[in-house]
Amino acid sequence: MNLIGQIINAMIAYYAGDVRRINHFLKVYGFAKAIGEMEGLDESTQEIIEIAALTHDIGIKNSEKKYNSSAGNYQQIEGPPEAKKLLAELGIESGVIDRVCWLIAHHHTYTDIQGIDYQILVEADFLVNFYEDDMSIDSVHSAGGKMFKTLSGKAILNAIYS
Repeated sequence: MNLIGQIINAMIAYYAGDVRRINHFLKVYGFAKAIGEMEGLDESTQEIIEIAALTHDIGIKNSEKKYNSSAGNYQQIEGPPEAKKLLAELGIESGVIDRVCWLIAHHHTYTDIQGIDYQILVEADFLVNFYEDDMSIDSVHSAGGKMFKTLSGKAILNAIYS
């Protein structure tokens, strides 16, 4: 089984029984993978964005236990240690783990987005959240106009919400 398949299986096991969370990270992964490929990312950055998309919300479980909340600020605190443990058990290289954990620790911070991997993760998560949160077309276009920077992310957003 390839690396991404192993991470998907590990995340499904981590969120066993939580269909909503599993479907969410798989959808974010799909958009992140597509945007990254359409943007022509190098192999290393593509791997990082795919891993980050699969694990970006890994902090929700502990956030809900510790704080009785899945708020983004708690996810950013609780996510990196869980991701580091899961990814290290799968033998992921430490530099990749470090960047993935950094992305998880910032994926709900929308100021000063640094790096194409960070931008794509934010866009992919927004694409899924727009639908899951049943946002109005006007709200989607307003938020999308402010947050989306990649040509591929903008194209997907406009195709879905035309």
